[in-house]
Amino acid sequence: MKMKQWFARLPGMQTKKAMPILSFPGATLLGVTVRELISSSDLQARCMKAVADRCDTLASVSLMDLSVEAEAFGATIKPDDHEVPTVIGCVVTDEDEVDAMAVPEVGAARTGMYIEAAQKACRLITDRPVFSGVIGPFSLSGRLMDMTEIMVNCYAEPDLVHKCMEKATAFLTAYIAAYKAAGVAGIVMAEPASGLLSPELIAEFSTPYVKRIVDALQDESFAIVYHNCGNTTPLLSSIQTIGAYGYHFGNAIDLAQTLEAMPKDVAIMGNVDPAAQFRNGTPESIYQNTIAVLKECAKYPNFVISSGCDIPPLAPWQNIDAFFRAVADFYA
Repeated sequence: MKMKQWFARLPGMQTKKAMPILSFPGATLLGVTVRELISSSDLQARCMKAVADRCDTLASVSLMDLSVEAEAFGATIKPDDHEVPTVIGCVVTDEDEVDAMAVPEVGAARTGMYIEAAQKACRLITDRPVFSGVIGPFSLSGRLMDMTEIMVNCYAEPDLVHKCMEKATAFLTAYIAAYKAAGVAGIVMAEPASGLLSPELIAEFSTPYVKRIVDALQDESFAIVYHNCGNTTPLLSSIQTIGAYGYHFGNAIDLAQTLEAMPKDVAIMGNVDPAAQFRNGTPESIYQNTIAVLKECAKYPNFVISSGCDIPPLAPWQNIDAFFRAVADFYA
């Protein structure tokens, strides 16, 4: 697909399909656990296909498992039958350890399996673009160094953070290139940890590294969507310089205000609450909330309705169906 053209057409569409970050709830459609899902490329591809068959989405998005890349660097992860895996502890604590830390080969740990899953999904899903989910460089570095430590080191030892960022960026560039070679239409890059930074710090420690990846890999046929579910309102002047074809924001912000501030020729996606609505709401509450977001934001031609972040694995399908029903009713 010519993804640059695909994104350029979105503002001119009077009726838009939703593009939620929806993958893990597919486990319940297959009757498997999250632990089983993250361990099998076949299950992941079948999960994405099951979601695509049930939901009329703008695009298909793979598992947003932000433990995969850290695990490739040697991080310990905690899997769970019902929740997304989490990273335990840290990999590096000082400059010597960062210097000694090797940049893993693409395919290390579960990265090869996830690329294989995306390739299989592309064969199964042919009626819409397929996107893969990856972590962003600052968020990956925070998992390698520990989030508290990296926040302190942004002030106390900035050179240490930059060294870690360089290695994270080198790996992510190669990893995303492998997804591109596998045939996906693009990636959704989750960089939520940068939402904790000040405008000055995000401009130093996140945006330049994300932009380096975008400049290296995004082209006519391959798109990058930048996701940040933090309080991005004071950070938008930096974020918009990344040059991604699309930006995906969470429910921590006023999305209409963000639409006013961001360029009008790029897709802006969000931001129905994944926890309060998709996971813990009711069909009635998520229907009304989705309609409210659409009423506030659909007047902007570049807006695409979505979840505010990755939809939790145990989100009830009655709630997910109500979200799509609200979108269809609104545009009808």
